[in-house]
Amino acid sequence: MSEEKISYREATEEIEDILEKIESGETDVDTLTSEIKRAAELLKICKERLFQTGQEVEYIMRDVSGTVKTEKIETDK
Repeated sequence: MSEEKISYREATEEIEDILEKIESGETDVDTLTSEIKRAAELLKICKERLFQTGQEVEYIMRDVSGTVKTEKIETDK
């Protein structure tokens, strides 16, 4: 799966899978390094997406005078 096309949810699920394998002892020494590298790549993707989303939300919340609104955003769940 391409790094550019993986969703945030897919990345976090893959990180969880990697952690479960490591914690359960399923990952052997020969593959441990590659699993850790993959988890680091996925964490970087998640961090970048969160930063980008934060920037977009801040932009959206700016009012006409250019100040940032700090009201809580309510979501329907």
